Amino acid sequence: MATLAITLGEPAGIGPDIVASALQNPSAHRRIVIGCATTLKARAQQLGLAMNLVDYGDDPYDTASIEIINCPTEAAVIPGALNTANAASVLQSLERAAHGALRGEFDAIITAPVQKSVINDAGVPFSGHTEFFADMAGVPKVVMMLVAGSLRVALVTTHLPLSAVPKAITSQAITETLHITQRDLQQHFGIANPRLAVLGLNPHAGEGGHLGREEIEIITPCLEQLKNQGFDLLGPLPADTAFQPLILDQVDAVIAQYHDQGLPVLKYAGFGEAVNVTLGLPFIRTSVDHGTALDLAGTGRAKTGSFSAAFELAATLASLKS
Repeated sequence: MATLAITLGEPAGIGPDIVASALQNPSAHRRIVIGCATTLKARAQQLGLAMNLVDYGDDPYDTASIEIINCPTEAAVIPGALNTANAASVLQSLERAAHGALRGEFDAIITAPVQKSVINDAGVPFSGHTEFFADMAGVPKVVMMLVAGSLRVALVTTHLPLSAVPKAITSQAITETLHITQRDLQQHFGIANPRLAVLGLNPHAGEGGHLGREEIEIITPCLEQLKNQGFDLLGPLPADTAFQPLILDQVDAVIAQYHDQGLPVLKYAGFGEAVNVTLGLPFIRTSVDHGTALDLAGTGRAKTGSFSAAFELAATLASLKS
């Protein structure tokens, strides 16, 4: 049995909806929701769902119950209506989850989506879960990897303007990404000798320098050096032909150089069922592949597929870890 912490995310978004909906059935794992108990109860009632909420740590633990660590909001929550007064509650829930995971209280964290803009509007610089947890854990580099079934795509760069990507493709960035990805595939996914396909930056992987020289000057030398250290790598591969069974059946993950090089393919393959995994943290963290969907909050139309997949993957990885 894994002990799984679940953060509720933006209270005005669909986080409370998908958590209440996805946790209806008993589970073999201990489920601890961190967020505003009043909001979760109210949203469940609005959706016509029963929630057996008990305070965290109450004995005896019941597999049909859901434990709650209450992080109350400052203002009443209206579905779909952002309120900067409630940003502190969101951050409190993330801090509590991270502290618990770091000291081994929780085996993994599953995060519902947050609204970055309202946290920033509240005067708190916030660029996302990934950076927040990296800062809490004191790690200098993490890697975003999305998972849809057997397809795994990790990114060298994440949320950058396209014009800024070429300068960010450095030997250090590629090396760190591959080291973190290989290590976490070994430690968390149980893959002893991961084989990684690395995409080039330019069309046709630069076509011998005619369409760009990053492959010749940066990517290929970096990959050769890592191969000499024992890495099992393919590439640099042209991105337009890499996502085909002939390649994917040979590898455990694909390393894309930038966000929209790899993720459109993955989300086409499994949107609404994909999972965002943060590699490089000293704890397991999975998340949904979508945003807060404010227009769906409280309507009963929010789909739980991605959250359920994130929950199951977190439980699986926690079990492998133990």
